[in-house]
Amino acid sequence: MKKKLIVLMLLLQLLALNSLSLRQSSSKPNAKITVMGLVYCDVCSNNSFSKHNYFMPGVEVRIICRFNAASSRTREMITFSANRTTNELGLYKLDITSLEGVACAAEADKGSLMASCQASLIGSSSDSCNVPGYKTTTDQVVFKSKRSNLCVYGFTALNFRPFKKNLDLCGKQ
Repeated sequence: MKKKLIVLMLLLQLLALNSLSLRQSSSKPNAKITVMGLVYCDVCSNNSFSKHNYFMPGVEVRIICRFNAASSRTREMITFSANRTTNELGLYKLDITSLEGVACAAEADKGSLMASCQASLIGSSSDSCNVPGYKTTTDQVVFKSKRSNLCVYGFTALNFRPFKKNLDLCGKQ
């Protein structure tokens, strides 16, 4: 249920950002790729989202993506690496606006874009919640739109924890 809530939050933010384009694809498609995720403070240090947790603004996250673009003539690897800071809702986002000649939303057996992405925590913006919990992820949900050649990679949430767990709030577990 909690993972569904986080995925739903990602989808709502994606829709709010109005990223889906309805332009027709040309003979040489330009892929538009978005990589995004959330960071929260895991107040009870149990790697699950509860009513005591909160999303963290100002957290630094490192994103590394490797894309293998295959065509009939060549095989290329494209690597992107960037640091991003979470916004007021705890969301970090990397937009790769144009990869010429790559069809990210095509089927895998047709020479499509194959991706390997990772997000890692760099630093917390909070003195009270700064111990890395779930600090690196490669787990992702992929949303694809063939019409606009858009691929959105949504990572599972990363988290920090307080140095000491609040037993009054969380119990002794």
